[in-house]
Amino acid sequence: MTSEPPPLGVDRQVAVAADVLPTQADLEAWIGAVLSRIPDESRHELTVRFVDAEESQALNRDYRGRDRPTNVLSFPFEAPPGIELPLLGDLVICHPVVVQEAREQDKSTPAHYAHMVIHGTLHLLGHDHLDDDEAEIMEALEREILASLGIADPYLTPSPPHCDTDNEDERADA
Repeated sequence: MTSEPPPLGVDRQVAVAADVLPTQADLEAWIGAVLSRIPDESRHELTVRFVDAEESQALNRDYRGRDRPTNVLSFPFEAPPGIELPLLGDLVICHPVVVQEAREQDKSTPAHYAHMVIHGTLHLLGHDHLDDDEAEIMEALEREILASLGIADPYLTPSPPHCDTDNEDERADA
């Protein structure tokens, strides 16, 4: 008998004035698509916070040492020893950056949001893109999950170079 996965708990927080943001249903579909690939994962609760450039820049500076706003930041939850909670962590997504990147990369804003949520959720689950091998694994998962949602490969669209001078790669920041 197959056991049901734990219920998905998404705390959607909006801290930015925006006409259109992903809905609760969007977030649950995108995050659910990620978690469905990992049936043994018991952590199914997370926060997704939509912020302005100022809040994104402050968090990116304070936690990553990069003094600029960024598309998505991931903060995995680390439970104290001996305590098990279903918390996966927090995603902080900068609305102005996502909208600008979508425009520059000739993608729809909803498709780019889906990519950022999926990318950030994979980070919460321990995936990374610090080296080429890790990046290939993570990007393949992103492509598969996005394709299952009917969203085109985000890496086929050429990304323009970032305006910063810090030699960072073109992947999502998380």
